[in-house]
Amino acid sequence: MQKVQALMSRTPEASILTGHAALRHMVDRALEESVRFPSGCPRRLADAIHYGLLGPGKRLRPRLVLMAADACGGNFHDALPAACAVEMVHAYSLIHDDLPAMDDDDLRRGRPTCHKVYGEALAILAGDALLARALEILATDVLPPSKAARCVAALARAAGPTQLVGGQADDLLGGTQRPSPADLEDIHRRKTGALFRVALRLGGWIADASAEQLDMLDTYGTKVGLAFQITDDLLDSVDSSAPDSAAGRAGNGPKPAGFPLMTGAEASRRRARELVQQACRALEAMGPRGTPFIALAREIAERRR
Repeated sequence: MQKVQALMSRTPEASILTGHAALRHMVDRALEESVRFPSGCPRRLADAIHYGLLGPGKRLRPRLVLMAADACGGNFHDALPAACAVEMVHAYSLIHDDLPAMDDDDLRRGRPTCHKVYGEALAILAGDALLARALEILATDVLPPSKAARCVAALARAAGPTQLVGGQADDLLGGTQRPSPADLEDIHRRKTGALFRVALRLGGWIADASAEQLDMLDTYGTKVGLAFQITDDLLDSVDSSAPDSAAGRAGNGPKPAGFPLMTGAEASRRRARELVQQACRALEAMGPRGTPFIALAREIAERRR
């Protein structure tokens, strides 16, 4: 981890950085450093890990970690390990979701999925390695140790059987019957929203946020996470080969498009807009520090992949 720490020690503070592109660049550099393994990791496995983690992406979740830390009076340097850890868990979940036993997708973000390039066995192992690496980074690079333990527990819970994995299981097990809108929202609050919420919580904890700040961030994360998923469903409903979705992803033909299939496209758009507005209102008390969150919420609602 010496290389990662050296990178972070050179990272400019928030006052120098402007815009989300700078945050993405910072995260990309740190992620690249964090998966340079010493001897012992087979080359082919390392290649599969890099492919699954370092491909094109918006880095929404790690950006939320950094933004939350900054908004609550912390700094990017201290929050960067948590940002990397959250993105690793996200990447692991996508690698596994794309497998033939799950969503059986051939494309991800416009290129072949990990298992199509490296085979199913190595794709599974690459996902396993990313999950383990995420927890290792939190445990070793977040200080003090008591804060690291809290972060490890929170990220593990968000990725576990009652949240991300549980939501994915319900999505798979419910494939033969159409859930109600409330059921669908519950699935996506866990499958998609859990990582949004924990990203904000980790950033807040690292910055020693107040209970009020954490509540505001949690409300924002809940609303934005669901808006993200509804927008994904809308994009999938008009593009069955859409490359970057958290559910109903690209690959082998049209898939059910979630909210639009259930409530119609226009009602889904209205719901996404309402959620974005509610998310932005949740952070009004932050004043100017909430501005980056408003921009990110709008980016989510208006994105075209």
